[in-house]
Amino acid sequence: MALVIDETIEIDAPAEKVWEVLTDFGHYGEWNTFCVEAASTLVPGDPIDMQVRLGPNTRAQREWIRTHTPGSEFSYAMKPVPLGALHSLRSHTVVSLGPNRSRYESRFTLAGWLSPVVVLALGKHLRAGFGAMTAAVGTRAAASVN
Repeated sequence: MALVIDETIEIDAPAEKVWEVLTDFGHYGEWNTFCVEAASTLVPGDPIDMQVRLGPNTRAQREWIRTHTPGSEFSYAMKPVPLGALHSLRSHTVVSLGPNRSRYESRFTLAGWLSPVVVLALGKHLRAGFGAMTAAVGTRAAASVN
């Protein structure tokens, strides 16, 4: 059974501001309590290197950019574990709802026959982390226009 975490928030900020927050990896540590560091070119096929906080522990995570539409979306995935044991996909999407309002959509899917073990060990931390990051994107973007 796959783990799917969908988080969506409407933000009182233009889509450009939300995109700026999402892609300003050098400042993640200032507002993002889940992914406290990140670096990437966002070029499909290139890595995204992250420091991810799962409960009290922070761990290095390298995944690979799959898609990137500037100003709109990017996604990345882990290298699949052999024999279909584990694979993931993480996407960030920004939608304009008008000149000063937007929607941020965050989606994470973890699947494969080993995923129940990961969910048992880390599911609570993953859900909390993705939820906190989604809320913080909204807070950071809205604060940047005030």
